[in-house]
Amino acid sequence: MRAAIIGFAIGTACLQQQAALPEPAILVAGVAGLIVFLVVGHFLFRRLSQHGSAWPIVFITDDSAAWPRVLIKLASGVAGFIAGFLWAAWLAHRAMAPSLAPDDEGRDFIVIGTIDNLPYRFAQGVRFNFAVERVEDRTGTAILPTPVPPRIAISWYSGFRDQQTDAVGDVQPGERWRLTVRLQRPHGNANPHTFDYEAWLLEQGVRATGYVRADRDNRRREAFVVSASNLVERSRAALRSRIEQALDGKQYAGVIVALVVGDQRGIGQSDWQVFNRTGIGHLVSISGLHITMVAGLFALVALTLWRYSFFTGAQLPLLLPAQKVAALVGAASALLYVLLAGFGVPAQRTLYMLIVLAAALWCNRLSDFSHVLCTALGVVVVIDPWAVLWPGFWLSFGAVAIIVYATAGRTAARPVRLQPGEAQPAEPIYTRAQAWVKQLWPALRLGAHTQYAVTLGLLPLTMLLFSQVSVISPVANAVAIPLISLVITPLALAGSMLPAVLGTPLLVLAHALVEWLAACLVWFSGLRYAVWTAPVPPWWLFCLAMVGTLWLLAPRGWPARWLGLATWIPLLAAESVHPAPGRMTVTAFDVGQGMALLIETSGHRLLYDTGPAYGPDSNAGGRVLVPYLRARGIGRLDGMVVSHSDVDHAGGALAVLDNVRADWVLSSLSPGHPIAQAARQHVPCAAGQRWTWDGVLFEVLHPLAASHADAAMKSNARSCVLRVTAAGKSILLAGDIEAAQEAQLLARGAGQLRADVLLAPHHGSGTSSTPAFLRAVQPRTAIFQVGRRNRYQHPKKEVYQRYGELGIERLRTDRTGALTLDFGPRLEIRPYRLTNARYWHDR
Repeated sequence: MRAAIIGFAIGTACLQQQAALPEPAILVAGVAGLIVFLVVGHFLFRRLSQHGSAWPIVFITDDSAAWPRVLIKLASGVAGFIAGFLWAAWLAHRAMAPSLAPDDEGRDFIVIGTIDNLPYRFAQGVRFNFAVERVEDRTGTAILPTPVPPRIAISWYSGFRDQQTDAVGDVQPGERWRLTVRLQRPHGNANPHTFDYEAWLLEQGVRATGYVRADRDNRRREAFVVSASNLVERSRAALRSRIEQALDGKQYAGVIVALVVGDQRGIGQSDWQVFNRTGIGHLVSISGLHITMVAGLFALVALTLWRYSFFTGAQLPLLLPAQKVAALVGAASALLYVLLAGFGVPAQRTLYMLIVLAAALWCNRLSDFSHVLCTALGVVVVIDPWAVLWPGFWLSFGAVAIIVYATAGRTAARPVRLQPGEAQPAEPIYTRAQAWVKQLWPALRLGAHTQYAVTLGLLPLTMLLFSQVSVISPVANAVAIPLISLVITPLALAGSMLPAVLGTPLLVLAHALVEWLAACLVWFSGLRYAVWTAPVPPWWLFCLAMVGTLWLLAPRGWPARWLGLATWIPLLAAESVHPAPGRMTVTAFDVGQGMALLIETSGHRLLYDTGPAYGPDSNAGGRVLVPYLRARGIGRLDGMVVSHSDVDHAGGALAVLDNVRADWVLSSLSPGHPIAQAARQHVPCAAGQRWTWDGVLFEVLHPLAASHADAAMKSNARSCVLRVTAAGKSILLAGDIEAAQEAQLLARGAGQLRADVLLAPHHGSGTSSTPAFLRAVQPRTAIFQVGRRNRYQHPKKEVYQRYGELGIERLRTDRTGALTLDFGPRLEIRPYRLTNARYWHDR
């Protein structure tokens, strides 16, 4: 059974790596083949068990009884793999089926439905999922068949585009609303080593996204639509509102909300940076540890009350054993807490393990823990086959597996060895305090050993998933785990559920403890070597380090366990990959409507622009650039160019400077600009600047030095234009210059503009890319860094056609994802959406 479940999970993970789903006919053939495989296998193994000594495999080994078991496990794993692949493919077909037609993108629809999740409120409005029940025209007539998918993600903005006169509605879970919305198909930025937004939408069942349009008929139809899911979400919303009112204006109110209802969206990015650097991010949510603690607490109360028959003398344990009642109450309380948590993977894993244990106890069957873990694994991947895409899945099951491997059978008291004829010593009599201390020491020892095993055991997996590991994590977790799990979380739960007069002081106390803990964590995270970073390892190196880790955690007596540490050396000491001398690699990121490119030579790196700001606490620097640089093991930039001050070019600069050391910043910004102030060294860009790195020539062509004194000049006109040449090939990065600046560049010397690749000026706007400029540059390829369906309609149709008429290859990052360009003997271009295609990607 375990082999089949593990094979099922591997098959599910394999399906999620496919660029396209198998056709339905292939799925039917696969199911038929699986049935034939199972029938034939059953027949063969029956024959094998009946005639084992005469089976040909007896010539391989004398232990003929062992081979049937091995073959059965192997066949079970293969069957599980096929079943997992087919099951995940079938669910994927069902999830992908309800899609918005391409022709319906940008259209307005009148939809009626319910708010079916916990809305997220931010400065500009509110975001929520909407379960569509009906689509109408202006006369109120239903449109059939419904052109809108059954679940959509909606943003309702205030003061945005055409929303100036439309107030944002006070939406609550379970309400039925009539809304006018404009929709598009699911789409997210596609970059290496970053969050896959499209996969996340698919897992949520969301098949279209959009925003609410201004309409005086936008209104609430019903205050609450009764259903189990709506009841859960409304309860979560009530608890969150209660906490936010009690902790209004408090810095860490979002942490308390996360501990009670699992909504982490209220935690700021700066706080997440501290939590991740100290390795306690897993505690700032409803984790498996918290669920186990709550379930254990309720089970203990139920056990005590039932054992004493609620102090009534009714002798209830004679009717039903107290242990079974405790198991039932613990499982039920875990279920309620997991529902409040939003049903995340760690919460699911813990819930299913607790349910399996409770069922085993009720059925009077002792369960091996590996069976429990595999059962939970099977249930998770059956219900949610996309769970294998997220780090939480691997860390959750990996942590439990490591704990079992490192502690099972090694925590029992050592037997006392007696000499021949020696009597067993009498058990000493302890006072109550002495007995408590005697029980406390083994518990502390077990906790320390468990933390040691988890810290070491998950190191290779952590490096694979995050390309960094918190060195200070054991110390930080030693403080945070007991404080959060045993004190803060119970206080937060009690405070959110008790009447306000009793609950508010408890919430305030919980917040004060979080503040104290955060102060300690900030100090920990500020230590110089708090975090060790290295590039994401290849699979073979990860497997080597994992084998060494299992060797290191092997039972006492295993030979030379310390040699397992040697397998970490190539994992932790790896360096990022550079191009060969004289060559250059350019990565044009998919950051939406904005620009950001990384230029790499054999010994240097330069970042040109940093992408847009998406909101007050979100930008391309934190979402795209920093994760990519961390995954590549790049902790230092030799330089950064911020072409001009527009937010779509400079929006991520401060986030990059906060996380990555940049030796200097070259820009057209004023000396008082926050980016210039944050730079270690700020240099105004001016035509004529040039330098050479590793045989690669960098030349600044615009603006003139005198332009920095002209306060009337627009920021676009002052964009830093950079030409980079390597291996006889060039790329021209033109920022947001327009026709007037293009004419100036032509007047100063058209020959210096020649380039094989052109970053389209101003994203292909109608005010740039003049025919004369394009004829002077003569690019083979043009890159348009634009956002899909952006409000500016870049690139303009006539400009895009102009490039095509000149025979220029046109690449748009909204369609290709990030682009990697290798400048060598020949120019090679790799679009991310092509080289890393997945079946759910928008193409």
